[in-house]
Amino acid sequence: MARYADLGLVDWVESGGGPLVVVPADVLARWEGADSEGPESDYDRACAVFGYTGLLAVGPSHALVLGDEPSSTVFLPEHGVFVRWVAAESEAELLGSVGAALADAAWKDGQVWEVPGPVVLFDSAWPGSDVEPDNHARVDLEAGRYEVRAALVEPNSETAFQLVQLVRRDRPVPSR
Repeated sequence: MARYADLGLVDWVESGGGPLVVVPADVLARWEGADSEGPESDYDRACAVFGYTGLLAVGPSHALVLGDEPSSTVFLPEHGVFVRWVAAESEAELLGSVGAALADAAWKDGQVWEVPGPVVLFDSAWPGSDVEPDNHARVDLEAGRYEVRAALVEPNSETAFQLVQLVRRDRPVPSR
């Protein structure tokens, strides 16, 4: 995984120019990337996603495509959010803005993603059976239904990032 030169606070997953994809680990080998046989590769399908996110069938599950820009991305489990670096003076500045941004974000999308368990974030051009050894991240999600919502956040004139938050939707709401 790539690390930015300043603090190296987290490991970022990079794209070679196309979208990143988040594929359930139990169907990872079914993602064929740019090497798919047939008229349209999995990579082509990922590139056709319009907007911040989209869902694509992969065997009996779905992959989450992180569209719009091929931004460096990290998952922050404490917030249940993928952070996609658009612009910032430093990694520390960008990551330090996430907490406030979650509260103020103008969320879009709202798709529901059924997740069978852990997922893997990687460059959609790569086959899932052979992801880049140092450029992917395993995200230990619990099986369940998640609302996927996204936002572009610009906390100041020099900082911008996308948030793709996974909000658990199949848990009972606690009574007050």
